[in-house]
Amino acid sequence: MNKKELIDAMAKEAQLPKNKTEAALNAFMKVVNDAMKRNERVTLVGFGTFEVANRKARNGVNPRTGEKIIIPAKKVVKFKVGSQLAETVK
Repeated sequence: MNKKELIDAMAKEAQLPKNKTEAALNAFMKVVNDAMKRNERVTLVGFGTFEVANRKARNGVNPRTGEKIIIPAKKVVKFKVGSQLAETVK
């Protein structure tokens, strides 16, 4: 499902106009992005949790040349599935 399809499905489910649904989805995405920039956790009970994790530097191999390289440390966004969402896909 892409963003347009998600907006269509949300608008139908909530019985809202698509333009208001798109504005709400865009606002949600902005709020989550801003929270991740501040290293804050966003928890939606039953659905899941978005959080920033620090990934350590590690050794790797360039698949093209076989040369050993060091993959630098970086921050990544992780999503942990909530119990209700996990039950839905069983």
